[in-house]
Amino acid sequence: MRVVRGAVWDVAVDIRVGSPTFGRWVGAELSAENFRQLYIPCGFAHGFCVLSEDAEMLYKASHIYSPAHERGILWNDATLQIVWPVAEPLLSERDRRLGTLADYLSGTPFVYGG
Repeated sequence: MRVVRGAVWDVAVDIRVGSPTFGRWVGAELSAENFRQLYIPCGFAHGFCVLSEDAEMLYKASHIYSPAHERGILWNDATLQIVWPVAEPLLSERDRRLGTLADYLSGTPFVYGG
């Protein structure tokens, strides 16, 4: 992930069942000014919060986008304890309906192979 205009708070969460860092997260401010990038490997959930008036991001993906395979985890899931820079974000309808990490685990989770 890289921001080419504006700024975002970018978060990755290890959701690989069996991983020694399962459930842990990392966050970083990415902006057009600081040129930072965040690599998010397969088996990690990804979310971000726009910090500026607007933002433009560039990213590469490991697969072609498939809406049928898209899943997510609620941004404020208490078990993850992610520290977000906003208390009440504007969310899409899709993001408001997401479940918790426990809900994700009740489906077909990504299993750590390492």
